[in-house]
Parts: sequence; C-alpha cells; structure tokens
Amino acid sequence: MSPPSKRLTPVATTLPFDKFWQWLGGHVNCILRAGTPEAVLFDHEDFHWTIANEDDQTLVVQLARGKELVGELVVFPSEIAYVQTESSDPEGEWLFECVVEGEHAREVAYHFVLAHEYDGDEHKEEKWTH
Repeated sequence: MSPPSKRLTPVATTLPFDKFWQWLGGHVNCILRAGTPEAVLFDHEDFHWTIANEDDQTLVVQLARGKELVGELVVFPSEIAYVQTESSDPEGEWLFECVVEGEHAREVAYHFVLAHEYDGDEHKEEKWTH
C-alpha cells in the first residue's frame, strides 16, 4: 500500500507594490478579477482592462466594454506596504493581495487575480494575452 499523497501548501511571497504595478501594466490582459473587500470586477471576453496613473498618489484600474465603463477601482499606493502573492487554486490562478499595515493590524486593501504567476518580466508597449 502506498502512503497517502501529501498536498503542498502554497507558499506566499512578497514584492514591492511599485514593482508589481509596473509589471501589471504589461499584463492587463491576464487579469481575471480585481477588487477590494467591498467590490470585485470580473473579466469577460467582451471586456478590457486599463490601468493608469491619475497622479502621483492615485492609480486607476478600469474595466470597460468598448467605450462603456463597467467598473473602476481607485488605488492609493502610499497606503500599501507590499504585495503578497500565491497560487489561489489548482486551475493556475494567482492571487496578488495589496497589504496595508496599520499599527495594530494588517489587512488586504486590494486584490488582483491573474492567469499566471509573477515572472518579473515587463512587457511594455506590447499587448500580451494568456
């Protein structure tokens, strides 16, 4: 009789928010979901994602169908201590959580689910799909 198989527990890794945001800009077509604890935007074959820097303190994630805005997240990077990432399911989705650290607590302010893991590559000027 063979021993029972052990299921590996995913190991979370961290990276600086600015590095994640820059990388995300080259992978907007890989976003499956994005949100906050209060709301989530879901990808759809008719939708497209756009991320932009509104100013130095405000970043924007938009989901649109053609020119019609479906939803928008406003991200305040000065609040984010780091981004934690790990595989979120066996299907290959990867969860990226933007963590805010307070004096007494740590919480996830924003999250992004992508079709692949962080690879450190920056794909500027090109549209990549997975």
